[in-house]
Amino acid sequence: MEVRRTPLIVSGLIVAASATTAMADLNGVSWTVTTSEWGDTFQFFADLDAGDQLNAVYGDADNALSISNSGMFYQSAFGGPTVAGMNPAFFPIFPSMVYDSFVTIGLETNVGNAMLDIGVDFTDFEAGGDIWTDNGSWFATPDDSQVYEIGGQVLFAQFTVAAGDIITGTVNMQGKNADGSNWTATAVEFDNLIVPTPGALALLGFAGITARRRRK
Repeated sequence: MEVRRTPLIVSGLIVAASATTAMADLNGVSWTVTTSEWGDTFQFFADLDAGDQLNAVYGDADNALSISNSGMFYQSAFGGPTVAGMNPAFFPIFPSMVYDSFVTIGLETNVGNAMLDIGVDFTDFEAGGDIWTDNGSWFATPDDSQVYEIGGQVLFAQFTVAAGDIITGTVNMQGKNADGSNWTATAVEFDNLIVPTPGALALLGFAGITARRRRK
């Protein structure tokens, strides 16, 4: 099994300055990819400062949530559209479940999971198609341990696709900073296309983790 960890860098680098502000915020979106017989499995993370939380991923009337793939999302017959369907007791019996496509807050399995979803119709997604909502969310509360960053990251989705497929997304996110204040990032755009060169990373001076978004 090949595992590659690849940061997502998007032109403009408009969130890089957030590290210099007193108030923490979403630093960006990054991803990892694992290659298996079921395809390339991408895990997408919200990148946060120490002690911060990701509480919700959502779409609303002002900024719809849209996640699509140029091909089809792989869906195991034994999983589900959210992390609630990822029961690790079945992984040895149905190994394809490990590579299922699903959305989440913080967890890869349903052990200890308290995430809920509302207003998101996952019917198309479960058939390999897109996720879209202008009035829905998947979320967990600040009292749920899964919302806290680990190593500066909170997992919010896993997608398995055929090699070369292009995943694109626009989402909105809400969370809490370590000081208890709230943060919101709208129209966060991400994809699995941009792979920075070592020279670009050296120029940036950090293991680049940025995404385009508007703040409010």
